[in-house]
Amino acid sequence: MVARINTVAYQGIDVLDIDVQVQISGGLVAFNIVGLPDKAVGESRERVRAALHAMGLALPPKRITVNLAPADVIKEGSHFDLPIALGLLVAMNVLPADELAAYIALGELALDGALTRVAGVLPAAVNAVAQDRGLICPAACGSEAVWAGDLEVLAPASLLALINHFKGSQVLVRPEPQIADYEGPGPDLRDIKGQETAKRALEVAAAGAHNLLMVGPPGSGKSMLAARLPGLLPLLEPAEALEVSMIHSVAGMLEGGKLMRRRPFRDPHHSASLPALVGGGSRAKPGEISLAHQGVLFLDELPEFARQTLEALRQPLETGRTTVARANHHVTYPARFQLIAAMNPCRCGHLADPALACSRAPKCAMDYQSRISGPLFDRIDCHVDVPAVSATDLSLPPPAEGSAVVAARVAAARQVQAERYRGHEIRTNAEADGELLDRVAQPDVGGRALLTDAAQRLHLSARGYHRVMRVARTLADLSGSDGVGRIHIAEALSYRRIAPGRS
Repeated sequence: MVARINTVAYQGIDVLDIDVQVQISGGLVAFNIVGLPDKAVGESRERVRAALHAMGLALPPKRITVNLAPADVIKEGSHFDLPIALGLLVAMNVLPADELAAYIALGELALDGALTRVAGVLPAAVNAVAQDRGLICPAACGSEAVWAGDLEVLAPASLLALINHFKGSQVLVRPEPQIADYEGPGPDLRDIKGQETAKRALEVAAAGAHNLLMVGPPGSGKSMLAARLPGLLPLLEPAEALEVSMIHSVAGMLEGGKLMRRRPFRDPHHSASLPALVGGGSRAKPGEISLAHQGVLFLDELPEFARQTLEALRQPLETGRTTVARANHHVTYPARFQLIAAMNPCRCGHLADPALACSRAPKCAMDYQSRISGPLFDRIDCHVDVPAVSATDLSLPPPAEGSAVVAARVAAARQVQAERYRGHEIRTNAEADGELLDRVAQPDVGGRALLTDAAQRLHLSARGYHRVMRVARTLADLSGSDGVGRIHIAEALSYRRIAPGRS
């Protein structure tokens, strides 16, 4: 007899069906797991053996073979513990095979038989709904699984509780869905004195999900401005929340199994490696750009990142996804993130102050900023200078307009965009392209003449030309205008200013 249990493996956020086949036969006493298991899966036999022993069950002194089919797919992760244990219990006639066939099972076993949290429960639950099956997972992941839809979820705290459920001596109640607590808007824009131009650029970036680069000396407030961006962004829509939560679930970062409400804000250190930023590693896990999907990726001290790491951002910024290709993996993760970057104008940071700037200015600025390639600069919609704050500004009372007021304008602009792009696969102006962009962001006669003249004088690339149109469309949305006018084009062009020698 061969016992069969359904489980899953992962390729990015995609789920592959795995058939766990367990056979107990005569021969030399052995416990083998085959089917390209990694180290964690290979160690399952010791955890399973200990968990069964803790419940007073012993494996029969026979030859036990566990096959993870299809055998040509690498199996990774500790979530294979539970399906292997269930397969053994079916082969030992402890549990009914027909009832377990209606479920997909995953979970890690502790040595005492308790079930502990594993990554990827939400994508597995979505897969179970598609197959009209139920899901068996650890209790810590139950609230995560029920967000997948109408499916039966068994979330026991231990293997013994699951056995008792199928034996009829205990009833497992369906877990309740949970949403991550909303901690409020966070830091407020009223904390920042001066920097009105930068605040305006931050509002425009929030309204249209545009990429933004802030250039200024140390202590001018660039990081403070970036930290206040999440408070300006609307909460995730239900479809967005499910998509973002699936990525965090695969990464094992969905806290408490609660669905995310706030948009992610990721701020990796400039020493982050290429796999850490774009994804990869031995198990091809999602990187920071995928964890920032539908949210914000803040890169402080932009030129200090490794050039190869920054260049890897170019394709995801255009396509909204990243593909990790390795010898044993080829997976694709969503990566529709909003890039917010900050940098000093030069290494010393005081280019505009002759009293503090180094003797190599302005050449040092060109050398420092040349660490970032022109194509990457061209993919950033808005560039804004953040000058040092004067003592006069610091002595002023807090500004009257705070994050709540700006967030209301941003929400109104986002709602306009949601209605405009209904029926399309995009949500914001930053994603509009091609014929759709020409239709929704075509400026009036004066605006078109200004844009054409500016494109020739500033040598804008085709990408830069269209990014100006996108920003202008957002500016029109913020002002409540149906069409894009000359004033919107003019302000959008003002955000194309870049490093010395670039446009």
